[in-house]
Amino acid sequence: MKGLVILGVLLVVLGLLAFVVPLPHHEDHGVKIGDAKITIQTDTSEKLPPAVGIALVAGGVVALVVGMAKK
Repeated sequence: MKGLVILGVLLVVLGLLAFVVPLPHHEDHGVKIGDAKITIQTDTSEKLPPAVGIALVAGGVVALVVGMAKK
């Protein structure tokens, strides 16, 4: 069950990072008319919804408890 403990720690760390680290997103928008091409690139950074972080942390805690209880 050591694998379950490692999975629990990994899920808790990923859940905590979901609250702090924004995910970058790049989009290219362009129009081509004849030989002319106009392009606009947008860069945004958005954090994951809090529910995702909560679910990851909760799953990690459950995995840690189950992994520790099986020893």
